[in-house]
Amino acid sequence: MKFLGNVLATIIGIFIFFMLFFFGILIIGAIFGGESEGVSVKSNSVIELNLEDIKNDYAGKFKDPWVTIFSDGKNIGLTDIISAIEDAKTDDDIKGISILNDDSQLGMAQSKALRDALEDFKKSGKFVMAYANSYSQKEYYLNSVAKPIYLNPVGDMDFKGLSSEIMFFKDFQEKSGIKMEVIRHGKYKSAVEPFLENKMSDANREQTSALLNSIWNSVASEISKSRNISVPKLNEIANGLLARTPEMAKTQGLVDVVAYEDVYHNAIKNLLKVAKDEDYNKVTILDYAKKVATTSKNTDANDKIAVIYAQGEIRSGEGDVDVIGEGSMRRSLQDARKDKNIKAIVLRIDSPGGSALTSDLIWREVELTKKVKPVVVSMGNYAASGGYYIACNANKIFAENNTITGSIGVFGILPNFSQLTKKIGINVEQVKTHENAARYSPFVPLDEKLKAVTLEEIEHIYKTFVTHVAQGRKMTFAQVDAIAQGRVWAGSEAVKIGLVDKIGGLNDAIQEAAALAKTKTYSTQNYPEYEKDFNDLLANLPFTKSKESFIKEEIGEENYKIMEEVKRLQAQKGVQAMMPFEINIK
Repeated sequence: MKFLGNVLATIIGIFIFFMLFFFGILIIGAIFGGESEGVSVKSNSVIELNLEDIKNDYAGKFKDPWVTIFSDGKNIGLTDIISAIEDAKTDDDIKGISILNDDSQLGMAQSKALRDALEDFKKSGKFVMAYANSYSQKEYYLNSVAKPIYLNPVGDMDFKGLSSEIMFFKDFQEKSGIKMEVIRHGKYKSAVEPFLENKMSDANREQTSALLNSIWNSVASEISKSRNISVPKLNEIANGLLARTPEMAKTQGLVDVVAYEDVYHNAIKNLLKVAKDEDYNKVTILDYAKKVATTSKNTDANDKIAVIYAQGEIRSGEGDVDVIGEGSMRRSLQDARKDKNIKAIVLRIDSPGGSALTSDLIWREVELTKKVKPVVVSMGNYAASGGYYIACNANKIFAENNTITGSIGVFGILPNFSQLTKKIGINVEQVKTHENAARYSPFVPLDEKLKAVTLEEIEHIYKTFVTHVAQGRKMTFAQVDAIAQGRVWAGSEAVKIGLVDKIGGLNDAIQEAAALAKTKTYSTQNYPEYEKDFNDLLANLPFTKSKESFIKEEIGEENYKIMEEVKRLQAQKGVQAMMPFEINIK
């Protein structure tokens, strides 16, 4: 037995040695390999714009450098990409931008911001060209800024208008015995409607139709301008599916050339005056953005504008690049408020909402900050429900035409399994010292008194929410209540009803913040800086990140999204100020 114990100890020792050796190689390679590998741009180069690794506006900063080394992604956000394109305008080594088989995760407002940057780049006289094997509608919206646009001869074009699909679970609940007890305020708060009905309510259909039409009109008007095709003609193409094949897309004027990728590259070589049997110089947008981000810029500006990024669902805790937590958000607002060199703050919001309590904590920090220096909000793809809650008391609010905002309403969901447990033969009994001691249990029928108490809490939070909006937007409670009730609005409509001040992007908001602070020479400083510990570091190591890819491969992309949605619903605690549904535009 002692011999076997020694053998086992030796095997474990060898295993630990190799694990430590493996980690050591990873860390040394990450530190020294990453630092020594610079990005050089040759003369007569073209930027290849592929955004498959870009999802957020802000890639994040971390107090612990080890977390930064192993953090997910390339540490490059959309704002870095846009800054790089701005720099490329005046870079003599860059002759143009090639959008090649772009498959991005960006939302519509982000695509709009990038599209504007590409439009501005073209003013330098440099080219923007695009090639794809196929175009989704969102991809085409971005690529339509290019001239010429190439499409593979056996590819396809998806151009048919926008739609939204919602699943309803009323019958499923009755058959399975799993019921979601819903308590809400707001006739448009359709986040919970799928648990109450088997079809879409008139109010929900009204707001969804209005929202989709508003977003489509914004998209179509920009495509119309770039391609010189009237909006009525674009609607005709969409209705008749008149651009579903490459040749049809060319006939309708949506693309310029139907050809294979080698023809596309030969056209770029011709523009660069490079021989067909030679390669032309390329640099990826990620590498070029890294180069721009790490190149020091000479500036005499002491004044700064803080840009605080609030991205993702609103939850309790520290938060990260995908989750808005009160820890990082409140700390960022406090730091920016106390920094004498920071003259104003821009809060960049891209969120469908979440925890009402966390939203209120962040709202309070914005209120305190606004008393010291100007706060301007820039809305991205979403700033809805809790996302609007943290925005409503800013000095000025900017949104894109296709930003989804509003959704001023709250709800609570209490899962109840009492029918299921009864069906499978499980009986649950409670013992308590006081009448209300047990409160909520998913295994017993929901008590009407508890439902009334919860509704009272919902009503209190809704009144607080509407009051905050009324004070921040200088409106009466009745005026806000009339446009609230959980209804969502596109940015173009939100301006008309007073929820938003101006249409514009992040740069417009920064300029407004500088004007309010009465400073003309300034630089920007990004927040938050997230606090992560060693466990977070381990969670971000390369081999642990393969889990997501493995699961997607095994169950498929769509099933993976369903699984993530279930996990998201499970993570929701307390009363929610959450946008009613998600729109995916493909």
